[in-house]
Amino acid sequence: MSTTRIQLALNVDNVAEATQFYERLFGVPAHKQREGYANFVIADPPLKLVLIEKPGAGGGLNHLGVEAPTSQHVDAALTRFREAGLHTEVAEQDVCCHAAQHKVFVTAPDVPLGFWEFYAITGALFLTLAFPGFVWRYLYKRRHD
Repeated sequence: MSTTRIQLALNVDNVAEATQFYERLFGVPAHKQREGYANFVIADPPLKLVLIEKPGAGGGLNHLGVEAPTSQHVDAALTRFREAGLHTEVAEQDVCCHAAQHKVFVTAPDVPLGFWEFYAITGALFLTLAFPGFVWRYLYKRRHD
């Protein structure tokens, strides 16, 4: 990724059904899928679409963000936000959407949760956190089968 893209996170009643719809709508497969979660990296229009399963809350906007290619882009945006007098909070190693992120929250009126997030992905949690659990379950299952 050489530029930023808007992130749109939606609450959905059923993530599997929503994933099938958005795959057809944008013509691309889901980029990442986990239980109750899916995301799409869409080139045209440049969009990071996130689906978060929340039965009964489907159809609502979950949160808004801007995905940046690097932490340096996030730091440059933070400088710009502060110079513009915007209220910000920094989360240098935030865990969100099944990834470690360098993130800045910018307080904003009339948006879900009261902020926009500007972030860069710094690590994939599936590899760093889920892998040991997978290995443990695999070894446990082999020993007890």
